[in-house]
Amino acid sequence: MARKKKKQTKISLIVGQAGLVLVGAYLAAGILFNHMRINEKRQELQNMQERLQLQQQQNDELSRVLESGSDLEIIERVARDRLGYAKPNERVFVDVNGQ
Repeated sequence: MARKKKKQTKISLIVGQAGLVLVGAYLAAGILFNHMRINEKRQELQNMQERLQLQQQQNDELSRVLESGSDLEIIERVARDRLGYAKPNERVFVDVNGQ
């Protein structure tokens, strides 16, 4: 009887240790996965900050040109190209071939 109890104790100890190893592996994999996602998000944040900085520079340049008021040609080109404006009674032809 004592042998049987020792054997059952050994088996339950081995099962318990295997369970702990599995839980530890699961937690380690979760930490590794989260670390990889954090690095990806940091890189994405850096890229977005660079794009934001570039866009702010472009906005500042356009604001400077618009505020100066002296460069009417640039203002007219922006109004035509970006906003689709045209002069009164002017016909605008659009190349649908994209060339």
